[in-house]
Amino acid sequence: MAEHGRQGAQAAPWWRGAVIYQVYPRSFADGDGDGTGDLAGVRERLPYLAELGVDALWFNPWYPSPMADGGYDVADYRGVAPEFGTLAGAEKLIADALELGIRTIVDIVPNHVSSEHPWFRAAIADPAAPERELFWFRPGRGEHGELPPNNWVSEFHGPAWTRSTDPDGTPGDWYLNLFDSRQPDLNWGHPRVREEHEDVLRFWFDRGASGVRIDSAALLEKDPALPDLDPDSPAPHPYVDRDGLHAVYRSWRTIADSYPDPRALIGEIWLPDTERFARYLRPDELHTAFNFDFLSCPWEPVRLRASIEGTLAAHAPVSAPATWVLANHDVTRTVTRYGRADTSFGFAAKARGVPTDPVLGMRRARAAALLTLALPGAVYVYQGEELGLPEVEDIPPAALQDPMALRSGGTSPGRDGCRVPLPWSGDAPPYGFSPARASAPPWLPQPADWADRTAAAQSGDPESMLSLYRAAIRLRRAESALGDGDDLTWLPGVPANVLAFGRGDRFACVVNLGGDSAELPAHRELLLSSGPLTVDGGLPSDTAAWLRL
Repeated sequence: MAEHGRQGAQAAPWWRGAVIYQVYPRSFADGDGDGTGDLAGVRERLPYLAELGVDALWFNPWYPSPMADGGYDVADYRGVAPEFGTLAGAEKLIADALELGIRTIVDIVPNHVSSEHPWFRAAIADPAAPERELFWFRPGRGEHGELPPNNWVSEFHGPAWTRSTDPDGTPGDWYLNLFDSRQPDLNWGHPRVREEHEDVLRFWFDRGASGVRIDSAALLEKDPALPDLDPDSPAPHPYVDRDGLHAVYRSWRTIADSYPDPRALIGEIWLPDTERFARYLRPDELHTAFNFDFLSCPWEPVRLRASIEGTLAAHAPVSAPATWVLANHDVTRTVTRYGRADTSFGFAAKARGVPTDPVLGMRRARAAALLTLALPGAVYVYQGEELGLPEVEDIPPAALQDPMALRSGGTSPGRDGCRVPLPWSGDAPPYGFSPARASAPPWLPQPADWADRTAAAQSGDPESMLSLYRAAIRLRRAESALGDGDDLTWLPGVPANVLAFGRGDRFACVVNLGGDSAELPAHRELLLSSGPLTVDGGLPSDTAAWLRL
């Protein structure tokens, strides 16, 4: 397993500078031909991932689930969904990947479970069941309890409460669901909930998982009084970033550190307050957390530099590595987003009919790939980003499956557009996603014009996005200053529209975000560029270069 760090120094922990590839199992590769990606498909493609050069794989949930929210509605934390394979198959995948030097990170979903989880089924079946205390059941407001207990709003639109039906058919108490109604929130004030998740951590660590990614990590604890949400109130938020959460993650860190090869804890934390964000990364809590400020930043030099500086400054006091990511399974794909007039990201940007310049988006996405891979810390690559896949924005409404789209009443296309199955080879769907003997089409329809975007087509093209990613990751591994190596220093004397920084005294990354070509700093060698230089050696607009100084 390649470790990143300064030459001559003790190797840094793998997670500090890793390139981590996000696998959305339903859409990566279908091994059995049922139209849904599975773990057998991933095992078949491990050589591809090894050639790409990644250090670890992060898998979105592969647990048994009704798939009301793409697997984030977990019915059994210790199993594997039949459509994905078996527990033995997961163990084999973890072992096979490790033989190739690739670690595995599993997704943990602690805020909520599926409404099909045994705990919730018991709670619904009997209002007096002890499992009721593991959730947030409350009587409604109004004369007959017909109104939700408070004004909280679901992340997926609509109220965050669903009224239950008692066994005799009469309306019962309401239960909290910050996401879909089929994802009831757990009560983290109950010791049984905490003990269960600690045991789940050990279960997957014992099977070889090198870390866990913690979904909605800042939402677990709720104010027991369940007050209305007043955005103008100075009081602590009733369910985001509650102070009691830190005790949970300290207990998890103790478990992670108890293994001979310490496991990594990676949080999904969306917080605008960088000081509070950094608290989760103290030495006895989480190892890293996702960098959503950078993910949502527009393609603008001043904003990008501020995001980079702010990220590094937030992590420095707790000596935690930053993470850098351009896309994931929830956001508009980079090639599409960067081709728009508004290149920032918010869920409001998930809308139909927004004009996009695909050529411009591709050029910027290539430059952004070199920018992120040159920054200090770890990098996440969402599957298909290395192929330059765009957002699929013409999925027929009848084929949409994301509850964000379904609950919006048609106002949002949801997140299915970035979850379309990958194209591997061939000239027409399913592009090698499923075997020739497939009994069903891919679970989401693929575009008819992706033949030139397949992995096979790009593997033989030195100018392709795939070739760029392979070259950049290979160089990143070879350069001791990159990853968790040397600090970033901004280079002086460059135009305002250019980002130029050094890592150590021998490597520099230069990104031109202006409209005109820019002169490169004095250098000995051009290591890699996201596009060709001008005839006089200048750096064109929306192009990045790696230099040997």
